[in-house]
Amino acid sequence: MRKDNIYTAAKQSVDQFRFDEHVSAVFADMIERSVPGYGLTLEMIGVIARQYGQANSYCYDLGCSLGASTLAIRHNLTNPDCKIIAVDNSAAMIARCRENVKKDTAEVPVDILQQDILVTDFKQASLSVMNFTLQFIPAEQRAELLKRIADATLKGGAFVLSEKIKVESDDERQVLTDLHHQFKSSSGYSDLEIAQKRSALEDVLIPDTVATHISNLKQAGFRHVHLWFQCFTFVSMIAIK
Repeated sequence: MRKDNIYTAAKQSVDQFRFDEHVSAVFADMIERSVPGYGLTLEMIGVIARQYGQANSYCYDLGCSLGASTLAIRHNLTNPDCKIIAVDNSAAMIARCRENVKKDTAEVPVDILQQDILVTDFKQASLSVMNFTLQFIPAEQRAELLKRIADATLKGGAFVLSEKIKVESDDERQVLTDLHHQFKSSSGYSDLEIAQKRSALEDVLIPDTVATHISNLKQAGFRHVHLWFQCFTFVSMIAIK
């Protein structure tokens, strides 16, 4: 695994964060050291795939990056004739995702698409996953995207949404932000790296509150929404059709 050193050196100006070749090359290390509980989230996506993957259906990994969620689903589907559709708009991410899936030995078929998920044609889905993806979609386009996902979800199917969240309380926000900073520091990031990456993500990663996510998911057409994981300001929810 190549180490993330993108923000090690001081920059006169920090460019907006992009999922380009530089990020894709170190993304596995970056997300593991930046998102507390990321490995557990992937493991539980596998558990959810075993529970909710239905025969003769599709499973979507939306914003698949390197394919970590795709492989978690692939290794845990138990029903026959399921197919995984992995989608990402980054050419650099898709290239590495294809490499990772090609090296994998599981037999569940995977289609890998380089396209914007805002134009993806969803159909007959028993499981869809957005693992830290929705936060990068323009806020005004999120509701319509969630509705299209819900409309394509089979009865009894599930949607997993993992996100960094916005916290309303000043006190809670400060405590959780400080703890996240400490987590990244203990993962080997310097204060300079933490500050420069935060600057790069400003105006790119736009979080919502948990309450907003739950409201949007129910308005989209999901019957039940449950918060199943939280660590600091990182959460994962499961929405059932």
